Amino acid sequence: MGKLDMAVRQQEETAPLLQSLMEGKELEKWQQHFCNIANVFMCCVDSRGNPLTEFEGNREEIDRIKALINKEQFWEMLLRVSESVLEDQAIETTDYPNLRFAVISSKVNQKPVVNWLICGVIEDFQDAEDYEKAPLEGFQSQISEKQFAKVVDILRDASNELVRYKQNTITAQAQSRRSRCSEKEMEERMHRSEALVEITQLLESEEAAEKVVQKLLGTVGVFLRLSFAVLYCQPMKEQKLELAAGWGEKNADWEPIRNLDEECSEFLKVEKTLVLSYDAIRSKQEREQLDKLGLKAVVVIPIEVKKGAARYACFGKTYNDGVWQMEEIRFINDSVKVLQSILTRHARNCSLEDSIASLETILDNTGSAIYVSDPETGELLFANKSMRNIFERELREGSVNTFLGQGLERESGISEIYHSARERWYDLYHTKVKWADGKLVSLCALYDVTEKKVYQKKSEQQTYIDLLTGLFNRICCEKDLEKYVDEARRTKSKGALLYLDLDDFKRINEGLGRQYGDVLLKAISHSIQRVEGIENTCYRVGGDEFVIIIPPERYKKMKHIIASIKDIFKKPWFLKDSDYYCTMSMGVVEFPAADGAVHELIQRADSAMYEAKKRGKNTAVDYSDDIGTNSGKRLDMEKNMRDATAKGYQEFEVYFQPIIDIQKKGQPCTGAEALIRWNSAELGFIPPSEFIPLAEYLGLINPIGNYVLKEACKICKGWNDNGYPDYKVNVNLSVVQLLQNDIVEIVERTVKETGINPHNLTLEVTESLAINDMERMKNILANIKSLGVRIALDDFGTGYSSLNHIREIPFDVIKVDQSFIKDLDRDAYAKSFIKMVGDLAEAIHVNLCVEGVETQKQYKILSEMSVSMVQGYYFDRPMKRDAFEKKYTPHQL
Repeated sequence: MGKLDMAVRQQEETAPLLQSLMEGKELEKWQQHFCNIANVFMCCVDSRGNPLTEFEGNREEIDRIKALINKEQFWEMLLRVSESVLEDQAIETTDYPNLRFAVISSKVNQKPVVNWLICGVIEDFQDAEDYEKAPLEGFQSQISEKQFAKVVDILRDASNELVRYKQNTITAQAQSRRSRCSEKEMEERMHRSEALVEITQLLESEEAAEKVVQKLLGTVGVFLRLSFAVLYCQPMKEQKLELAAGWGEKNADWEPIRNLDEECSEFLKVEKTLVLSYDAIRSKQEREQLDKLGLKAVVVIPIEVKKGAARYACFGKTYNDGVWQMEEIRFINDSVKVLQSILTRHARNCSLEDSIASLETILDNTGSAIYVSDPETGELLFANKSMRNIFERELREGSVNTFLGQGLERESGISEIYHSARERWYDLYHTKVKWADGKLVSLCALYDVTEKKVYQKKSEQQTYIDLLTGLFNRICCEKDLEKYVDEARRTKSKGALLYLDLDDFKRINEGLGRQYGDVLLKAISHSIQRVEGIENTCYRVGGDEFVIIIPPERYKKMKHIIASIKDIFKKPWFLKDSDYYCTMSMGVVEFPAADGAVHELIQRADSAMYEAKKRGKNTAVDYSDDIGTNSGKRLDMEKNMRDATAKGYQEFEVYFQPIIDIQKKGQPCTGAEALIRWNSAELGFIPPSEFIPLAEYLGLINPIGNYVLKEACKICKGWNDNGYPDYKVNVNLSVVQLLQNDIVEIVERTVKETGINPHNLTLEVTESLAINDMERMKNILANIKSLGVRIALDDFGTGYSSLNHIREIPFDVIKVDQSFIKDLDRDAYAKSFIKMVGDLAEAIHVNLCVEGVETQKQYKILSEMSVSMVQGYYFDRPMKRDAFEKKYTPHQL
């Protein structure tokens, strides 16, 4: 059958629909209106090219345009588009650089009903030198290249809608004359709708992209009774396609589908949709490729994803009657569009994760409700979790823009809006930003400021709020405390003041970053505020310090309140995708007291809190007169310690306690442990148990520790160079020191400056090293070991999970805590423990050192075990450098 005969037949089949369109000159009116608003020239023809409407456009220019039309080009475009299964429009260039032709074919059941011929004079054309003729000039009706393409799209959609509307009208009239539809057809439509709904719902799936794609392919395969439905991808710099996901019928032969050679890969790498049925194939090459794949029919559709490898969706049948029906092609095409959306979303998510660790997760965890919409259509483009949770009803009803109201009238800015139904105030931050497709969209961030508005009504409270946590601040604390003290005096009742300081908060603040420190402070604040009885009497009075007032009317519940606060800190806090523990030290003071001025009460609670830290932290201490006496001493210590560090650490001395090898003849000294001592010019000799906690509290432990490290290395280098080359020095590093960002550089610089052999330096870390930061600690210690420095695990047996530490961190020395040998001659458990650790040390090839040896009995028992190194008062106490060198390095050169 010739093309003209086919066109005649198609026109006869669509004649009723065409006649309906021509009634009332609807096409002419519609065309004239479209030309006027779009600045194009156009006419409508039937499937044989016969005009249905006159050529319309700017009447002063229409004759000139007609003369420029290449009828042969138009006729070729019309035949191609009207006969195509998958193409319903085409845009082509002409001999003139600024003249474009377009053809649109509106079809019903793949039969053209009306065809539109459109001409447009382009105003922003480029590369005129590539054309045979000069650009057209003098046209008033001009349009941009992008607008022309958009006009063609709009005309296509509108024409298709008009044709569908007329067709539906005719169909409805025909159906009204029928008694009922075919039961089989209705069932098929129902199944198709169900399958499409199931596929479309996958767009909302939160599962991994691979699982979603697998489900989609399976749904298509089962519904269409296919043999295979697969997705191929082409990795970068690879020629062959690889199977990314796939579904196959039961007992299917996957081998030819899974392992494609280069020839099959090239066959499937199509630029446009490929539809092949075996019986209709004329190409020998196509038959050979289908035979290789074991298929009788195949549909291949390329999938464009902005980022990533090229992808191809492939659907195949292995049975002989595998001829594709038009409804199958449409169903596959619709399914692939959903598949493309899923892959595009996945690629976009991956891109965001690569750059900022998932934008959506970040926005979901901001303190605001974020809403992004198209300012032209009002379409919702994005809403974060807070927005979806708080404004669920408004989003469902599509009334968000109504609620935002006047705040959206300006291009950008900050405004305040009130939600009367919720009785809430919000700050609206509104601006225009570029969306993923480059289009300007409206970005709104809503912050609930209701509480702030309530506080603003009381002007005297405007300065009483801590902005980070939302708790009351120190000023408000002192004001409220004075009020409650007066109330307690007046009513002859009691109240209490709790002073909380977070233990080692600096580790988290510096280790994870200040933003996570702020998150922790807010989380702790919110948790404390939820304790019954103190909801409105919680205050943040410093960086990591909190005060809680227990009013007189709640005093009876004080024990319960304190217990509830302690329970808060028994659980980990979720920060940076992991759990972290943070404990607190608490000081408790009751009021009123005889001289209970507000500042005195706070000072007493602070002193009790410091006493809690001295007792090991993570505890609560009640204030007593003894603590009050020590408080003045602590202030003196603080002042003198700051002065001592400012003057070059001259008051700090390094003492040395010998480490003895008891397995060698004569029990020789192998080195010493360096220990810090403070001989204050004002206060005299201060025990380490008193000044080291204060140094940590004041943040001075790092510079003092660095000073001890350098002095110990310098002195050991002198021993090594003067007759004792194997002497080693052990230096303690606190967790705070280890968490310095530049601790590895500090150690490396100290080794270079002092010239010590790094193998003669042993850094001791306690077993209570930051359990929360184990990964970071492992990296730090590994980097230190790479310098050649040895690592010792100190106080072994007193921490959380000793064996885990030994397994995870390759220590060189294990030092058993002195508590295990105190009653070594009477304690069978202690003996067994020492023996077990000795066997373990021998098995993993590390040295074992036992601390706290004070008696001859202890020494003898240890000498009979697998213990080589010991230290303790039995041999010598920590000694000044001169005394140590006189006794243990008498033959220095």
